[in-house]
Amino acid sequence: MNTSWNPELYLRFEKERSQPAYDLAARIAGKDFRTILDVGSGPGNSTAILHSFFPSSQILGIDSSEEMIAKARESYKELSFRREDARHIEDSYDLIFSNACLQWIPDHEKLLPFLLSHVKENGVLAIQVPNNAEEPLFRIIKETGRESRWSLPESIENENAILSAKEYFDILTPLSSVTIWETKYFHIMPSVDAMIDWTRSTRLRPYMKALGEERGKAFIEEVKEKATALYAPLADGSYILGFRRLFIIAEIMQASPVYREEIP
Repeated sequence: MNTSWNPELYLRFEKERSQPAYDLAARIAGKDFRTILDVGSGPGNSTAILHSFFPSSQILGIDSSEEMIAKARESYKELSFRREDARHIEDSYDLIFSNACLQWIPDHEKLLPFLLSHVKENGVLAIQVPNNAEEPLFRIIKETGRESRWSLPESIENENAILSAKEYFDILTPLSSVTIWETKYFHIMPSVDAMIDWTRSTRLRPYMKALGEERGKAFIEEVKEKATALYAPLADGSYILGFRRLFIIAEIMQASPVYREEIP
């Protein structure tokens, strides 16, 4: 089972995945950003959204996945992309933007100050991370993974975990002016299979990597069976997948001196 990032599978739900990036960019529209870094640009959809809001800005999309960078370069030839780890950036930017990426990087107590230290004076750090652990499908995945017969490590649940809103406030307010909010999206899915496909390219990836080909297929089938029993279809036969997302905008008045070194 291929557990590398799959741009085609990810983009099967491009509209739904792009909406939070659009909503976050809209909250900072009208500001003057000469340079922008899109952290975790994936297949380029969020970078294209930034370009639509800030057409005069110099924008660079970075991602650690070769597959995602290749897809972004193919789809948006007019934009710039580079394979790079968010923990190893060196330059500074007027805006550092990240849509649904930072949950894959641990130690936010160090990561966010590090990113802020690469934001220029009067600049902005704007991020969105999924906060959907209580959605029934996500609970099914977690609870199934806890069953002893799968022999999965406890740490697998934390591979895309985030902090609480309070913890983000405590980390960022000494360094910036912070705005945090949450939005719950209701995505209409044509089937339970589509709901599984949504998570297959994101939340299920660590499970599939740990389980391997055959056991991974069995795990997905069990998750699908439980989800089918739990989710009731709408009148037209489609399903609602609820998805909560946490948004953070941190504005700094002067460049932060902390965490100028790369995070190991």
